[in-house]
Parts: sequence; structure tokens; C-alpha cells
Amino acid sequence: MARAVETCVHCGFCLPACPTYKVLGEEMDSPRGRIVLMKEVLEGTLTLADVKPHIDRCLGCLGCVTACPSGVKYQDLIVPFRSGRETGARGPIERLQRRLLLDTLESPSLFRASARLGRAAKRVERLLPARLRSMVGLLPGELPKAVAVPSHTEAQGVKRARVALLTGCVQQALAPEIALATLRVLSANGVEVVVPPGQGCCGALALHSGEADRAYERADALARAFPTDVDAIVTNAAGCGSAMKEYGHAFRGRAHATALGTFGGRVRDVSEFLEALGLIAPAPLASPLTVAYHDACHLAHAQGIRRAPRVLLARVPNLQVVEVPDGDTCCGSAGLYNVEHPDIAAALGASKAEAIRATGAQAVAAGNIGCLVQIATHLSRAGASLPTLHTIQVLDRAYAAGRPKR
Repeated sequence: MARAVETCVHCGFCLPACPTYKVLGEEMDSPRGRIVLMKEVLEGTLTLADVKPHIDRCLGCLGCVTACPSGVKYQDLIVPFRSGRETGARGPIERLQRRLLLDTLESPSLFRASARLGRAAKRVERLLPARLRSMVGLLPGELPKAVAVPSHTEAQGVKRARVALLTGCVQQALAPEIALATLRVLSANGVEVVVPPGQGCCGALALHSGEADRAYERADALARAFPTDVDAIVTNAAGCGSAMKEYGHAFRGRAHATALGTFGGRVRDVSEFLEALGLIAPAPLASPLTVAYHDACHLAHAQGIRRAPRVLLARVPNLQVVEVPDGDTCCGSAGLYNVEHPDIAAALGASKAEAIRATGAQAVAAGNIGCLVQIATHLSRAGASLPTLHTIQVLDRAYAAGRPKR
């Protein structure tokens, strides 16, 4: 951690890349400002209470990592600092609130039950506390029905690969169709897919929130649930994939760290996997469609995956992909951020929605469920309810256009 602190030369290239600096305009709410604060705490000249508000407000989007000319690994600073020090500054009530929130978001069944209560609470939304109001405001008008994801899907045609799929937590409740679309697209590309029935949460929400012990428990259980006789562990959620690829580093020194690192090394985002495999050309869409592609932070900045989704979408006839202005800026959906910092999250969401509207696109594509929910919410509030689709759902529609009509 000290080495990463010393790498920062305080050049300021990170400032325009930082969402919280853009919204608040405060030096201490920028990456280089937070690095100074963390350094001061390590040296004993500041206390946790002094720096906690500024560390808390970091989205962990890692836009600063992409912008930094010195190669500062900001994630190697913020994650361990939060885990080892910052969480200790929380009071018992705040710790309980966070635990309940994580319990809810990590369990699809509990999330569905909570969401039903939340939809009822929408009737009195204005009377709710700010944190609850922001969470309720993100819920769709109606939750989709729970879907059973097949444990095994055969490859169509010549078998080219065999993979295991992570189905996710919140995504199962809010958009179960994404998992089904993933199975269909992989199968259409000659990929056999297994879905381990015992899989649970990957620990991404906990890890990126500084709850390292909880994240480790989730990661260790997940790795044990997945088979080893597959070509890759595929995920369709950028936040999950980012965390899983970090396992070896994040849990260094713990039991099973080597095994977790090996497991994480086999993880591939679905767009990354399909681009490397070579996409079988889909059929033309029934009618021309212009899609604005949004770079999820944990796909573009954390995993460095920008090209793959664009390459895949470019293979779809009748589809035009347009770039979102200021596309590198976070949409404001960052794990628990919408609940813990609703004002900043809302400002970023509104800005992202306006940028997407400016493209004139007919739909939005992204590779992360949190982004899709945030963008859909703020587009709706702006009076522009465009379809928000996972990249894999766009591909699925194209393959569906070429299937025989029944």
C-alpha cells in the first residue's frame, strides 16, 4: 500500500476523471486528495474520523486508474484501506444497516421479498428516510417472475467450448432474462454451459465496500461450488467479474488464496469470452436500431474490456452503435452507493441520462445490471424511457431474428 501511495506524483490528471470531484469540486473528494488523506492516516497525523466522509464518497469506479499517467493502482489503496481501517470508524447502527443491506442484495429470494415491500412503500415514498427513498426509487414498477435457470445447456452445432456460468444475485431478481439470453447466445456459438446449482454470491458488493472478511467467505464458497473441468468461468455482470478476477490479490495471505487466485484467473466476461472465441455471425435485426453503448466502470476501467462489446455489437447487421459523450464517467451506480450517497448518485445518473439522450439512440446497451437499472431510472425521470439492454440481450435478439418461426 505504501508503494502505491508513493507512485502518485499529484499531477492532477485524475481530477477530471473522478465523478465525485466533478460533482463536488473538492480536492479531498478526488483520487489524489484521498491518497493524501490515506497517507496522513497511515502516518498518524489524521484520524479515521477526519477522512471517513471523503473515503466513503469514493465510488470505486477506477476512472482515475485509466487516466493516471504514473500507473497508480488506486484499487490497491482504496480497497485495503477501507477493509483494514475505514470500516472501523463506523458506529454500531451504521454497521447493522450495512449488514442488513448486504444480506438483502446478496440473496435473490430476500431481495424479491424486500422489493415487494418496497413497491408498496412507493405510495408513501416522500415520507421515507433519504436512504430508503433512494432505494425504493430504483425499483421497477413490477418485478419479473422468478426464472429457473437450466443447470445444463447443450452447444448447438459443433461444440467449441464448455463453460460454467455465474448467474449473479440482484440480477436474478431484477433481470432474470439476462441469464437466459446468455445461455442462448453461448449455445448458438457452440458453447456448452453448466450452471452450478450451489453457487451463491461472489462477494463483489462486500469487497468493493470494504467488508473483506465477508467477501472472502463468499469467494471461498463460490470457488468450491464451481467445476474445474471447464474452459472458463463466465460472468455477465461487470462488478462480479471484476471482483472475481481480484480474488488472488484481494485475499493474499489467507487460506486458499492460491486456489482463489487460480479460480479468478479463469473468469471471463461473456463479451470477452465470445470475442476471443470468435462470434458466429447473427442474423440481421428485423428493423434498423441505433444503440448507445455505455461502458460499465468495472468492465472498462477495472477489467480493461472496451473493445470486445463493441466488436460483438458491430457484427449485428442493421445495428448502429453510437458512443455516449463523456462515456468514461460513472453513471452513479456503484454497489451500495445509491443507498449510502443518494444525492451524488442521482446527480451522476441524471448527467448520464442526459448524455445518452443527446446521442439520439433508440436503446441503450451495457454490461452490468447496476448500470442498466440506474440508467433506466434516470432516463425515465427525464421523460425518455429507452429500452435498456444487456449487450448479450442485443445479440440474443439478432440470433432470434434468424431462428425459424414456429
